[in-house]
Amino acid sequence: MSALKLITTEDGSHSIYNEELNEHYHSTHGAVQESRHVFIEAGLNEVCKTKNEIKILEVGFGTGLNCLLTCAEAIRMDLAIHYTSLEPFPLTAEMIASLNYAESLGHTELFLMMHSNAQGRIAVSNKFILYRQKESLLSFVPMEKYELIYFDAFAPGVQPELWSEEVFQKMFDCLLPGGILVTYCAQGQVKRNMKKAGFSIERLPGPPGKREMTRASKLVG
Repeated sequence: MSALKLITTEDGSHSIYNEELNEHYHSTHGAVQESRHVFIEAGLNEVCKTKNEIKILEVGFGTGLNCLLTCAEAIRMDLAIHYTSLEPFPLTAEMIASLNYAESLGHTELFLMMHSNAQGRIAVSNKFILYRQKESLLSFVPMEKYELIYFDAFAPGVQPELWSEEVFQKMFDCLLPGGILVTYCAQGQVKRNMKKAGFSIERLPGPPGKREMTRASKLVG
């Protein structure tokens, strides 16, 4: 596995730097700020305006930060969530233990439960069920439909194969009508690939340090 280094981002929360790929797992301007802005505020909070039972697909479990923030929000808003997350290269127990998310955000027990198994079903709470799958998005075969997709793969310059029209067609097909996909990426070619797959695109203000992000919707009808 690639050499991974723990770093502290500008909001005080940790991230991980992959030396081989020259890529960070989160924004260096603030890991928690970015995850909240892109996935919770632009994604989960939008979907739960009309639903209180939600199926989420996450591309890139990584540190588990998006999952922890989602679980915390689900508890706060009394949401029932089934959360499927893909991660072909799960972190080591030592790296997980060094992350400061549970310390700064609370929910230490929930965070440890999320990382208790790299694959399989984990009942994080009675209303939050996590399904971790140790596989790549390219080999993933969706068996159900989702209201929300967190698309948190490494950037197109690092993993271009995960940002293709074919991949977004797969994502479009596994979304329910009215479902949305959110991602930190606002690259022009990525948005064109999304449109070719059938998505309607919104350009939203980005998190600190980034001008824009993208929300893609599967329109009803």
